[in-house]
Amino acid sequence: MRRTALAATAVVLAMGLAACGGGSGNSGSPSSDVVNVPGDPSKVTGTITVLTNRTDQVQDGTAKRYAAEFNKLYPHVTVKFQGLTDYEGDVKIRMNSKNYGDVLSIPNSVPLKQYPAFFAPLGTAADLSKTYDFTDHATVGGKVYGIANIGTANGFVYNKAVWKQAGVTDWPTTPAQFIADLRAVKAKTDATPYYTNYHDGWPMTNWGNALGSPSCDPAANDKLATTKEPWAPGQDLNVVDSLLYDVVHDKLSEADPNTTNWENSKALIGTGKVATMWLGSWAVVQMQDAAKKAGKNPDDIGFMPFPSQKGGHFCSVVRPDYQYGINIHSKNKAAARAWIDWFINKSGDAQSALSISSVKGSALPADLKPFQDAGAQFIHLANDKTALVDEIDKASEIGLNNQDYPQHIVDVARGAAGGDKDGIFKDLNKKWSDAQGTLG
Repeated sequence: MRRTALAATAVVLAMGLAACGGGSGNSGSPSSDVVNVPGDPSKVTGTITVLTNRTDQVQDGTAKRYAAEFNKLYPHVTVKFQGLTDYEGDVKIRMNSKNYGDVLSIPNSVPLKQYPAFFAPLGTAADLSKTYDFTDHATVGGKVYGIANIGTANGFVYNKAVWKQAGVTDWPTTPAQFIADLRAVKAKTDATPYYTNYHDGWPMTNWGNALGSPSCDPAANDKLATTKEPWAPGQDLNVVDSLLYDVVHDKLSEADPNTTNWENSKALIGTGKVATMWLGSWAVVQMQDAAKKAGKNPDDIGFMPFPSQKGGHFCSVVRPDYQYGINIHSKNKAAARAWIDWFINKSGDAQSALSISSVKGSALPADLKPFQDAGAQFIHLANDKTALVDEIDKASEIGLNNQDYPQHIVDVARGAAGGDKDGIFKDLNKKWSDAQGTLG
């Protein structure tokens, strides 16, 4: 479980101090040099540790198979994997030292401006943006510190057979209609209408990725820098967080969120015991696989956009999934960079996951074809003011990218914490506006 937002702030500050010591170069100490790979693969040597949240790939041998394919090109590099179930929490703690692997998915809790303190630069934004999408999400001072393997659209993974049994075949176009549809699922089926994945925590952080979908506004994130009350009626965060609150408050989610289990949730939705979960499009293939393993039809697993329309069409924000960075203290940076380049460009992992490859010009995956057919718009959020938004978020102690924030909404909605929805939004607006005032 993550710490509170206040404790998280302390951790980040400690992380910044821990990362500043040492010398330079490939000796394992910080360096401002861009990491490149020698043209001759036989000259790339060393053992690297890859930290990953994909525990499933570590357990089922997929990661090992990737390493074997990689070694056909780079025979003198040994790749080791560490799969972490509480990835965000575990890595955040490890980043207080220099021991956080060689290649890692950059935790969401690390503010953008601190990337140079922890990660080696991979190239200039001008160069890398020609090849990859989403490089602006990891660019500081014109240098890129992380490259995403995939982009992910955001929406609800749902069991189409359950929704059909409830008499619902069309995607809801408003939050009120979504709630009504979940009520139909509750009344006409034995399935739990919605599953929060509260206990593991990290899946709940995806609710923040709905920002931009209700308004269909690429500037939705940047506008947080100047919006005094982001949770005022009509604002994206109000629409999104109201939906989460109402789902739980109306008893349309699991009875006890403390008992949820991420890995088990795949089988629950795959077998129709759960109807709906808010996740990224990356999750679809995992739920389909769970359905298949349980003897159910994997085609029952579908993906729908946030229940809101602008100009008569749905909007889904496409964001990078975790971006891969190189530990600035790594002693084998060239080998680490070789792995990142190979994995993103050659492994086929994005295609296997039915995800949007970050490599420019790649085709959309099959699970997003219904979005295309419905005329949904894919929105890429601007990141010009991300550093400032991060600063305001940090000063406010809200933690927009932390699990504590949506978990608190769930706790109030289910009566485990005091207050009500209006009180939550009033408090969040005050914290945000006060933080803006503090930062001037």
